[in-house]
Amino acid sequence: MKTSTAFFFTLFFISNFAFGQNFFKKIDSLVKDNYQKNPAVSISVGFISNNKKYYTAYGKLSKESPADVNKNSLFEIASITKIMTSNLIAQAVIEKKLKADDYIDNYLPTGYVLQKNLKSKIKISDLASHQSGLPDIDFGKLIELNPQQPVSNVTAQTLTAIINECSELKDYGKYRYSTISYTLLGQILEKVYGKSYDEIIHEKLIKPLKMTNTLTRDFNVKNKTTAYNPDGGVQEFFQWNITASAGLVKSTAYDMTTYLKAVLTKGNPIYEAALMTEKIYYKDEKREMGLGTNISTDDQNTIYLKSGDSMGQSSIICYNRAKNWGIIILLNQRNSKMRQNLLNDIYEKILK
Repeated sequence: MKTSTAFFFTLFFISNFAFGQNFFKKIDSLVKDNYQKNPAVSISVGFISNNKKYYTAYGKLSKESPADVNKNSLFEIASITKIMTSNLIAQAVIEKKLKADDYIDNYLPTGYVLQKNLKSKIKISDLASHQSGLPDIDFGKLIELNPQQPVSNVTAQTLTAIINECSELKDYGKYRYSTISYTLLGQILEKVYGKSYDEIIHEKLIKPLKMTNTLTRDFNVKNKTTAYNPDGGVQEFFQWNITASAGLVKSTAYDMTTYLKAVLTKGNPIYEAALMTEKIYYKDEKREMGLGTNISTDDQNTIYLKSGDSMGQSSIICYNRAKNWGIIILLNQRNSKMRQNLLNDIYEKILK
């Protein structure tokens, strides 16, 4: 009987492994085809299925480099940082540092003073699901001032002025994508833990998962890709500043697949926190939102995803908890259409 049980376990393991390999051969074929049609854009992809990780990459670190992009090549993940921040918020909830439905009033750093009609109005979950109604940073103006480092002009004083001068939440309860909301979430984390956001993300995500190529302040490394804007011009990676929790983490396909594995695998704090971020906090005719997580549901699947665009790179992360797979796509050019089309192609032809 023991031999029979072992045999069936081995057969099950081999079957799942072959299933994952077959999936990834098809994914690799689509990624390769995409690269051949767009050879100026380098692509790095990580895929996980039933706890097995697979990688593929095409292109060079830069147009001038002879070095190939691989699973350890460094990209800007941009706003994918937000799902890490929301995971940290959920971990803080689990640790009873705060509650998702707490009002932000008592969690804001010194210097912020909400006007009377805004007090006891905005919840932490409102920030995380992009429905706070707070005014946002004017990126168009910032890009005009400094097209290479637009967020460099955003300071603590800038943010304090925006919040303190806000007298009305014109679209409270309606979805409006917000960088300032995730900047505030980073500051809230700093207050409840008494540490910098940089220290918190290292302590609770990067170090436990051994994501050694996920970088914050120091990212001038040999495996760094060159970023290109939509016109093909070289674009600098964003430097770390107060908006870090909204989109300034740099990472690799290998490390982000490691993150996906933690999200999909029971028995760790990141998994438990991810479940909380998948709860629907906002819904209209166009979208469903968890805490930082976009939720897409059809008659067969529920998909959780988040995209990211810096000035020079595009990325997207996506997973299906029920079917136990996840994927990360990283491009070295800002090209949201290519990124989305590639994911749609992979999903419709292979993963659906």
